[in-house]
Amino acid sequence: MLVAFVLILSALGVIEIRSATLHTKFAGVHVKQMYWILGGLGGMLVVSVLNYQVLLEKVHWMYMAAIGSLMSVLVLGQKYLGARRWVRLPGGIHFEPSEWVKLILILAVARYLADLDHRELSWRDFLKAGAIVGVPMLMVLAQPDLGTALTYFPIALVGLFLGGMRLKQALAILLLAGLAMPLAWHHMKDYQKQRLVSFRAPDNDPRGAGYHVRQSQIAVGSGGIWGSSSGSQTHLAFLPEPHTDFIFAAFSEEHGFIGALGVLLLYFIVLMRLTQNAQTAPDRAGTFIVMGVVAVLAFHVLVNIGMVVGFMPVTGIPLPLMSYGGSSVLFMFLALGMVMNVRMHRFVN
Repeated sequence: MLVAFVLILSALGVIEIRSATLHTKFAGVHVKQMYWILGGLGGMLVVSVLNYQVLLEKVHWMYMAAIGSLMSVLVLGQKYLGARRWVRLPGGIHFEPSEWVKLILILAVARYLADLDHRELSWRDFLKAGAIVGVPMLMVLAQPDLGTALTYFPIALVGLFLGGMRLKQALAILLLAGLAMPLAWHHMKDYQKQRLVSFRAPDNDPRGAGYHVRQSQIAVGSGGIWGSSSGSQTHLAFLPEPHTDFIFAAFSEEHGFIGALGVLLLYFIVLMRLTQNAQTAPDRAGTFIVMGVVAVLAFHVLVNIGMVVGFMPVTGIPLPLMSYGGSSVLFMFLALGMVMNVRMHRFVN
């Protein structure tokens, strides 16, 4: 059932990518997306039949490889739109290591916290768990890629919560976040500052910092209840990145409120199915793994759709399973394969 709903979302993504890029220079990328989905299905099958306990035992080597891959991006990565996020592989493939690092962090946090034998986290355990996620997060921020770095945070937060985080420690996170905001603002790029300021009032700079949000809101609104057959915002190239970050806006314009509501319902069903799998996991580590996947998926959906309708700043976080992008698709299918792995071992002692 989980695979069925995931494939429905992926199919809707392919259809919308084709429609949004039909008369642009990106025409035909929906075929590449189909290849990535098939590759993701193969990877999901392989991961699902492995014993996740064996992966947990080897996760320290995987974590070191993840750090090494992020270092390679900083040294050898190709610069695009002011950031180094991709490594060019043979065959013209652009690989984004920061995506697959999420899966390693889910496993690493699950391994560390599941091995603790007490109900509440000590400050030492709290800091160690934070460092596991914090080191790669800082490396991704250095690319700079604020959007992807933020997706690491829910992995740590959910892990700490399930691991027995105390109220004092939760307050410490809030205090640290508040103190870090002025420092983070000082080190942000100018375009990042403009996005944070302009998303609440995009009409103040409709052709500059507010352009993305304004065009996205127009696209969503013009879809009405049943959708617009013309899709003028998307097909006349007013809507930027309609096949990647703003694919939900393009889909809402063409399929209206009913279509957008249907997509949200599909995501809700997938999240509830994943949560059910976490409840039936055979051990603490399995629960941590599944809930880590839930946290990342929910964060992606909430932030992307919030960005599209103007409730959140533009951060470049794709919509899982629907947005075009090989690295994002592969991560999501591999993560779902890990969930299936945990589910298949629920009756194994």
